[in-house]
Amino acid sequence: MGTETLPQEAQDFLKNYPDTEVIELLVPDMNGIMRGKQLPMTSFSKLYTKGINLGGASNLIDSKGEVVESIIYGAADGDPDMRCFPIPGTLAPVPWAKKPTAQMIMSMEEQDGPPYYAYPRNVLQHALKPLSDLGLTPIVALELEFYLLDASQMPPVPAKPKVDFPELTGAQCYNLDPLYDFQDFIEDIEDACKAQNVPATSTVIEYGDGQFEVNLNHIDDIVKACDQAMLLKRIVRSVARSRGLIATFMAKPFAEQVGSGLHIHMSLLDKTGNNVFAGDSRAAPYSKTLHHAVGGLSDLMAESMAVFAPNGNSYKRLMPGAYVPVTPNWGPNHRGVAIRLPVSDPDDTRFEHRVAGADANPYLTAACVLAGVHHGMAQKIDPPKMVEEGEVLEDVVTLPIRWDKALDLYSASQVLPHYLGEKYAEVFGACRRWEENRFHNQVNDADYEWYLRTT
Repeated sequence: MGTETLPQEAQDFLKNYPDTEVIELLVPDMNGIMRGKQLPMTSFSKLYTKGINLGGASNLIDSKGEVVESIIYGAADGDPDMRCFPIPGTLAPVPWAKKPTAQMIMSMEEQDGPPYYAYPRNVLQHALKPLSDLGLTPIVALELEFYLLDASQMPPVPAKPKVDFPELTGAQCYNLDPLYDFQDFIEDIEDACKAQNVPATSTVIEYGDGQFEVNLNHIDDIVKACDQAMLLKRIVRSVARSRGLIATFMAKPFAEQVGSGLHIHMSLLDKTGNNVFAGDSRAAPYSKTLHHAVGGLSDLMAESMAVFAPNGNSYKRLMPGAYVPVTPNWGPNHRGVAIRLPVSDPDDTRFEHRVAGADANPYLTAACVLAGVHHGMAQKIDPPKMVEEGEVLEDVVTLPIRWDKALDLYSASQVLPHYLGEKYAEVFGACRRWEENRFHNQVNDADYEWYLRTT
């Protein structure tokens, strides 16, 4: 296959980066971890005609990359290969690599053509279909929080800037000075985002010591938005590693500090480009459609928690008084609620879903958000009483804030399987239950500190 028969995107890349030696093929798994293969560029052309083979169970392994023994996939079934092909628009250079390297996200499908049911991108596309069938298009932006850590310390401690000024202490939320202290790190992230077409719009200091937030731009392709979130996480971690630091999207790396979240902003356009969430006056700024969407999100929130909080550390973030929602409340211009309605003009009337941890899989999180929106609209579900702007909230816990309880509610759901796919919903629950059991049975430092000499 000559280069002249390659897609224009590939031809342009080879022209702009002729010295590229390696191509990294990326496939996001159930846990939101990028897995895949690294190939020499001599294989580049074949990727577009023949694709590559990759075991389907690569999407179903646990957070440590080990086979889940409670399901047949990956061991008992022989882990059959799926076919993977390049996703248009994801071919990009890898600025932090030592040798000239490219990367792209791959699709995943059965050998005879249908989309592979267990690939998170395909799960999200399945969940999107009910809204697409109504002629509705989500406009989406994701926000991700992370901690920057000193790689030489374990247990971890927040990274300190290499400057000769006295150390800043405390959360320093929204303080601009720490951004200058870490200016080189932030600029490297910005440069990598530009090189990889990841539309990061702003970086701020969050409420934890060493905690940052990066926001992505609103776009009209929810699958692509989640691709960009996955790539942003890879960029942040890789840039940090190149500087001898660790960037972590763990939900709760420090017991005494706030956790890190994944927030999803979403509006909904009809075929004519009108925002169906917008009301018709200042007195009625929100439509009945938004009212029902919030109702559906509230209704499905508890049974979706196993997706929003996917691992053992996730539940250490979920505690009252820690700037994280623990009940399905909602309201305008209030950061204490689970579903916030930001100040906006009619054209960008939207909700902000604030429940998921930064460790959640963006595709699966977005799939559950879409499920809530469509479920509420289809069933005309009314939400709970609205929280007023400025209202002081009591710490009422109604969401499952323990992993086993969240999995119980997820497994009992009669609604989510319709959106995630019956087969995937069952396998996801089995895989998460397997990891929950293994995590629960671990003996850690707290066991020794609390019980070694007292029992």
